Amino acid sequence: MAELKSPSDMYKGWLFKWTNYIKGYQRRWFVLSNGLLSYYRTQAEMGHTCRGTINLATANISVEDSCNFVITNGGAQTYHLKASSEVERQRWITALELAKAKAVRMQAESDDSADEQPSSQADKTEAQNTLRALSCKVEDLSTCNDLIAKHGAALQRSLSELEGLRLPGDSGDKIKQVNERATLFRITSNAMINACRDFLLLAQTHSRKWAKTLQQERDQRIRLEETLEQLAKQHNHLERAFRGATVLPASSGHSAGNAKGSVGSRDLSDEEDENEFFDAMEDVAEFITVQADPRIHRRTGSNISGASSEGAFEDQSLEDQISGGGSAVTLELVPRDSAPRRERRKRIPDKPNYSLNLWSIMKNCIGKELSRIPMPVNFNEPLSMLQRLTEDLEYHGLLDRASQCDHSLEQLCYVAAFTVSSYSTTVSRTGKPFNPLLGETFELDRLQEEGYRSICEQVSHHPPAAAHHVESRFGWTLRQEIAIASKFRGKYLSIMPQGSIHCTFSQSGNHYTWKKITTTVHNIIVGKLWIDQSGEVDIINRKTGDKCHLKFAPYSYFSRDVARKVTGVVTDSVGKAHYILSGTWDEKMEYSRVLQSSKGVNGAEGRQKTVYETLRAKELWHKHKAPEHAETMYYFSELALTLNEPEEGVAPTDSRLRPDQRLMENGRWDEANTEKQRLEEKQRAARRRRENDSGSRSLEEGQSLVESTYRPMWFEREEDPVTRELVHVYKGGYWEAKELQDWQQCPEIY
Repeated sequence: MAELKSPSDMYKGWLFKWTNYIKGYQRRWFVLSNGLLSYYRTQAEMGHTCRGTINLATANISVEDSCNFVITNGGAQTYHLKASSEVERQRWITALELAKAKAVRMQAESDDSADEQPSSQADKTEAQNTLRALSCKVEDLSTCNDLIAKHGAALQRSLSELEGLRLPGDSGDKIKQVNERATLFRITSNAMINACRDFLLLAQTHSRKWAKTLQQERDQRIRLEETLEQLAKQHNHLERAFRGATVLPASSGHSAGNAKGSVGSRDLSDEEDENEFFDAMEDVAEFITVQADPRIHRRTGSNISGASSEGAFEDQSLEDQISGGGSAVTLELVPRDSAPRRERRKRIPDKPNYSLNLWSIMKNCIGKELSRIPMPVNFNEPLSMLQRLTEDLEYHGLLDRASQCDHSLEQLCYVAAFTVSSYSTTVSRTGKPFNPLLGETFELDRLQEEGYRSICEQVSHHPPAAAHHVESRFGWTLRQEIAIASKFRGKYLSIMPQGSIHCTFSQSGNHYTWKKITTTVHNIIVGKLWIDQSGEVDIINRKTGDKCHLKFAPYSYFSRDVARKVTGVVTDSVGKAHYILSGTWDEKMEYSRVLQSSKGVNGAEGRQKTVYETLRAKELWHKHKAPEHAETMYYFSELALTLNEPEEGVAPTDSRLRPDQRLMENGRWDEANTEKQRLEEKQRAARRRRENDSGSRSLEEGQSLVESTYRPMWFEREEDPVTRELVHVYKGGYWEAKELQDWQQCPEIY
């Protein structure tokens, strides 16, 4: 039975935690306190050995059945838990949700109070200035003490001499009166002098104590930093050692779907519980695919149970379009303009070999919103976030193909492949893009060459948000507003895009929506940086109700499956599966048409899997070959190499004209850092001016002062009729202004 201690909002008790396929669920002691859920093998371990901790502020809590529930924080940690009864499970869920809400609220308050400037150096300078001022005041007080004593004694002597003189009687009385007052002054001055002396002694004593305490705190912080860095190195060494260890093959009795969590003869005792965070057993496949015999399929045609005639037609249509694999997306759909194609650049200056300790900067940023932390350009790549967002169009040909589809389900396959392809450029891109300035824009006009044009604008600075609008000659339109939330957790960095993406096709009227998944950057402290994408995406056709559920599996050291795996199921409005998608987000995607489905044997934790009988898989998309010497050019793709290429006629707010970004691309990083600081200070000054100009205005509830006074140039805020979210939608006028070269209304941000 769990128990609650109100004073500290602590909730603790026994739960069963899934460990591995050999031991299954094991009884563990869980403690919920201060927004953190920790567990131990026994209650006695609470004082010395914590087996694992998950932060609820970024965690997702989901209920599976009457006793089971799952807690995950986007791929890095996942707990599959089981309570002894439904009542006990509900108690835990209630306590967890309350703790999560409180943790999120406290985190938001912490973010709001965070300054844009780094605090460690400012705090140190302030403490030194305070001690220096206090020392000066103490010296002044000591001087005043000496002066009061000196002048008081002189006054007393003068009055005594005056009293000894022979004067008329009235004068003698007055002199006595003055002498009495002088005596009172002396008594009062002595009291003040004694009090000042006591203060002086106390200030000097405490000043030494403060200095000693401050030095102890500094020494302790240095020791903690060194300890943490040493632990990170040990952890990295253990990871490399484990990856190099020999793992015995799974027994032949296991199916491919059930064997992915096996780890051979390795001891799976709870002394290794930390490894459960990355265990592939946490992400067992939700379904099994079995390839049908093509000879039987040809004989039976569309009479196979579960396969409709429409599905057969769709399959033939896709096979016709995708014959030859992913190269199909590069085929011409309609004649392009006869205008000659512009020769785009294929190289940029090589990345300089500047060494900089990332940990020396990131150690003060744990738990903070990364967009509020000024970072040197040494950690950047010479592109802005607006340009990175435009990189989603690298494989726009998939949407061109989708616009030619006659059936919504096959169109959905192309849209799903496009969604996955947008992550293919991130696999080696560990550089951070420049945070756009408020009002910064980026256009990509490829109407003559590729049949589309794109415009992005930074519409908010805190939180950072960019609006994006793309229109194509092939009858599709893409729009999105993405706000980036990022948190540094010590060993890894989580980047959580927020907002919906909309893609509409004019010919069919189909309207698709989906969201982005979480990106995690690992080995921040030590080791080689690497990126993982994890999460689940639902691509929904708002017109027909068709849906594609994609699952990006988090990377696991224990998994026997292919790394960076993506699986998906395309279903119609009634939930019937028509296509299975599979592949990797960094290489390719394949599709298979479903002939029939059935319930298979029970999988992990007693859950029943669906078995899909499919045709042979065919390639739907594959990644372009990387440019030559990409490793020296920030691992840019062919499109990325051209995004910052200077162009005439763009708006004065375009990212190509940003001076610090251009200096970095040219290898002048010191000058780029100086220019970056100038631009950031200019942006802060502009924000203060807006706040001062609108200080007397009443603000709409829920809006900050800056949000209520700033209006984007090319986008306007309105309620989305589909998602009911307040989003920025393109209001038009940019391309017309470009044609006239009328940029008078653009702000001067550089």
